[in-house]
Order: sequence, then structure tokens, then C-alpha cells
Amino acid sequence: MSQTLDPATAAGTTSAAEPEHVPQRRPKSREGNLRTPGWLYGVMAAGLVLVVIPFVWMVISSFKSEGEVMAVPPTWWPENPTLSNYEQLFSRLDFPTYFANSAIVAGTVAAGNMVFCAMLGYALAKLDFPGKRLVFGLVLGTLMVPGVVTFIPLFVLTVNIGLANSLTGMILPFLAGPFGVFLMRQFILSLPDELIQAARVDGAGELRIFFSVILPLCWPALATLGVLTFLAQWNNFLWPLVIASDEDKYTLPVALALFAIGQNSTKYGLLLAGSVVVVVPVLLVFLALQRRIMEGIAMTGIK
Repeated sequence: MSQTLDPATAAGTTSAAEPEHVPQRRPKSREGNLRTPGWLYGVMAAGLVLVVIPFVWMVISSFKSEGEVMAVPPTWWPENPTLSNYEQLFSRLDFPTYFANSAIVAGTVAAGNMVFCAMLGYALAKLDFPGKRLVFGLVLGTLMVPGVVTFIPLFVLTVNIGLANSLTGMILPFLAGPFGVFLMRQFILSLPDELIQAARVDGAGELRIFFSVILPLCWPALATLGVLTFLAQWNNFLWPLVIASDEDKYTLPVALALFAIGQNSTKYGLLLAGSVVVVVPVLLVFLALQRRIMEGIAMTGIK
């Protein structure tokens, strides 16, 4: 027995006389989605001023006399600008030796972190081996341990293996760190597996894959890790102070502090001038690699 179907029902539509009204959403313009509230600009401007003012004051005050630096109320611009602080810094301090020590320690530690952290990050991201999850858990666990907890055991170990009072003793314990391993693993995870598989089909070993395929693709993350490590080691004060006992092994922060801070008085003008000199190389490194650093932070999700 055949049935007659309503044409509208057969076409899959309702047969109601008045179609149901569906409100149409007006698409938001791209400009409206990206609009930033005005108050947010105010907050960012206030934060920028709070960050920049101490640095500007340090630079300006390095050209003041010792009495003007300690004047109350403090002055903003130097009444009698002088270069005496910089003259004392370069004439009484063995600046080239301390600068070279800082550059060797910070540069070697940064380069070591870029290589070794990338190697372990590649293994944790792309290789399969027994205990991989345990190793990654240990890396994450060491991120939670404060550095002061491991300071004394690290010092005892460095002394026992005969590396006290040497640049090697300042470099070796920091050639790799859990933060760098985590950073590189997260970045390498985003690289396609097909690249590694194609290299293996071509007969490349793991070392060749790492140095020829993976490492060239990791420059944004490597630049971020290198600059952050260089900054940390360049400004490191406590470890070089404890390890180095001879003056020719001092780094810049240690030499500057021991020279400017005496038993009876502190030469604040000299400290400010030395701080400016110490900061300049770091600023140059940051400006040179600023674009790579921003790319690395954006691609690895560091906030």
C-alpha cells in the first residue's frame, strides 16, 4: 500500500506556513576582537615606569660624586657631573681579567646548556627507551628543589674532585639544568616526526639526526635558553665568591663587590658605575638576539 508524502516533508523541510525565525549573529569585526581596554595600557605604562626608573637612576647617579649620591633628599640630575667613579673603576680594578673570567664562565655555561639540554630534550621528546617517563619526572622534580638546598653538597663535591679555585669549578656544575631540559623538550615535541623518520630511512644515526636535523630547527628555543643562562651566570655572585679564593679567578660581580664594599664604608658611586659596566654586555646580547628570544618564548609557551 502506497502512501502520499507531503512534498515539503519529502524534501526534509517543515511544512509550517511561517518558518521559524532564527536570529542571525552579526560577525564581530577583527578590529573589535583585538581592541585593548584603555585601562590596560595604563597598567602596562605604570609597570614599565616602575621597572625602568631604577635602571635610569643607576646610570645617572654613576656620574655623581659620592656625597651627592648619598644626599638627602636625593637629587635626580647630577649638579656636578663627574667621571671619577669610572676612572677609579678602570684604574684600580684589574678590569680585563675579571671581565674575561665572567665572559668565559657565562659563555661556556650558556653554550653547554644549549647543547646538553637540547640532547636530553630530544631524547625525552622523540626517542623511546625504558624509564623515559621516570627520567622526565625526575627532571620536573628537580625544578621544584630550591638551589640553596643543593648548594653545600655541590660545594663539597666540587672541592673533593679538586676543582676549587678554578674556572672549571664555576662552569662544570651548571653545564645542564632541569629548566633547559624542560624548555627544549617542549619545543622539540612540536617538530614533526616525519623529519626524523625520513632521516632514518636515509640511514642517518641519532647523533647525525640531532646535529643535522633537530638542532638547526631549534634556534628560537636555543637562543632563549642561551640568553637566559648567560644572564644568570653573568650576574651569579654567590657561587664564584665561594669557589674562587685567588683574585685572578674572580668574576666581575665578585671583584666589584669586594672592591667597593669595605669594612668601614661602602663606595656607592663606584658600585653604581660598576653595575652600569656589568649590565652593558648583557644588554648588547639581549638586543642582538631579541627577535629570537621572543620567537622562542612564543613557540614554547613560556610566560
